[in-house]
Amino acid sequence: MRTRIFLTTLAIAWWGFVSAQAVHDLSLSQAVDLALQNAEDLKNLRLDVAIQELNNKEISGLTYPQISASGQGSYYTNLPQIQFPSSNFPIYQVLQDLGVKDGNGNPVSTSDATTTSQAISFVAPLNVQFGITASQILFEADIFIALKAKETVLQYNKDNLKVSEENVKEAVQKAYYSVLIAEEQKRVLDETALRLDQLIAEMNQMYKSGFAEKLDIDKLTVSKNNTNAAINQLVNSINISKALLKNTIGLPINDEINLTEKLDPESLKAMLIERPDNFNYANRSEIALLNTARKLQEIDLKRQQSGKLPSVSAFYQLQRAGQRNPDFAPPGGSPWFWYTTGLLGLNVNQPIFNGFQTKNKIDQAKLKLIKVDNSLSQLKRAIDMEQNIARNSLSNALLNLEVQQSNAGLAREVFETTKKKYEAGVGSSLELIQADTELQRAQGAYFQALYDCYIARIAMNKSLGKL
Repeated sequence: MRTRIFLTTLAIAWWGFVSAQAVHDLSLSQAVDLALQNAEDLKNLRLDVAIQELNNKEISGLTYPQISASGQGSYYTNLPQIQFPSSNFPIYQVLQDLGVKDGNGNPVSTSDATTTSQAISFVAPLNVQFGITASQILFEADIFIALKAKETVLQYNKDNLKVSEENVKEAVQKAYYSVLIAEEQKRVLDETALRLDQLIAEMNQMYKSGFAEKLDIDKLTVSKNNTNAAINQLVNSINISKALLKNTIGLPINDEINLTEKLDPESLKAMLIERPDNFNYANRSEIALLNTARKLQEIDLKRQQSGKLPSVSAFYQLQRAGQRNPDFAPPGGSPWFWYTTGLLGLNVNQPIFNGFQTKNKIDQAKLKLIKVDNSLSQLKRAIDMEQNIARNSLSNALLNLEVQQSNAGLAREVFETTKKKYEAGVGSSLELIQADTELQRAQGAYFQALYDCYIARIAMNKSLGKL
């Protein structure tokens, strides 16, 4: 009973695992599209583009009026005071002028006046103020240059994304053809294994009839075992290549993929016929990226040169303030006193001398621009060399493919002839095994040459900006 429950649970788990696997039938273009869609590096670069678009809006916002509101309330628990002088001199002056005498009959004089001081406060206990401030930049070189630069910065991010997409396309194509050629090679090895099985079966019949030796069967069996080992190694290689391809295109490792593209060696030769005499360096994403970087450096040079220009801005401030002091309230009136102030102004800032910092920054920007030009020249030479190497590599690979294809055909003819001679009793088993070994070696060399051709074609397309 426990065994039955265990087997049932295992079967359910296995069914869940199998049903969770997805099967993808992929052409080369579909694999590339999936990679462009799923690659995390490309997703992050697209986010950089979106971030830059929002940053451009932020820069544009600097040219709009900037409006802010403020408010403040305060209450003095102890009022600030000052010493205010207090004197009775005016009273004595009047008494002196009137000739008034004191109780002793002496005339009152201002010399009898006294002066004192007392602490008083001119501040209300409760104070409230609120206001609105608006400012508008009329001219500031940095901001206006930033407005010119924002689209170029956005284009730089897009060009950087394009360069990464080209790299992803190259990686997908190499991984795709690696799997495709390995699968074709396995198909041929499976045919070889089947052929050896048939030979062993035929030789067994001949052995039973006395026309073959046991040693001949053993030799073929060794060759068959070696072929099976090669098939097993190739299966592992295909699984590894598929895992690499799935990782490159962003598919779960447990998903299955079936490649629908067909190998077409004849299409490889067409590229040698093409002569890109009108090749445009701008077709290469790396050139486009550096050209955009050069535009940014030119804008930075203008920004540094504009450091000598003034900045101008206007502002307006409206403020409403109130003070509350019951001690000064009129009878039946409000203890609050309100007043409004308005301020309109213009700010002008003109740099005069900053220790030659502006000049040094301008010189640095000029040198950086020269560096970008040097990088462009170097990249163009590298592209020329890359195209030359790619064309020669493709030419050599195609020549080698033609030779290996011919060798594979000849090796098959030799094998078939040797097999017929052996069956007719005029050939040895050693010759037959050697012919089979040479056929397998020729087929392996053919597939290696075919892979080299596809890799060379990918390199050629990349050099021409046609990935």
